Amino acid sequence: MSSLSLSGFVFFMMVMSGLSVYIFKYKHLLNVLLGLEFIMLGVFGGLSVSLSVVSLEVYFVMFFLVMAACEGALGLSLLVSIVRSHGNDYFSSLSVLSC
Repeated sequence: MSSLSLSGFVFFMMVMSGLSVYIFKYKHLLNVLLGLEFIMLGVFGGLSVSLSVVSLEVYFVMFFLVMAACEGALGLSLLVSIVRSHGNDYFSSLSVLSC
């Protein structure tokens, strides 16, 4: 097994474990955000390895990393806002009818 296919398998397993956290640990907003960030980390690693093998420009990987960082910052700011207004990060305590 070559190192490229091994690294591809590792990044694929990172994405799959992030998806499983995203699906099965959905009660807390923090768990959902951590799952999303783990998915982004796996996709970033897979993109960087695959684009370095074919010798393409890495500007797309940089753009993806910037978007993932913006997504993380937005998620954390929403988490802080929800915890300050509702007192916890349970999705069950959020209601459409309450302000």
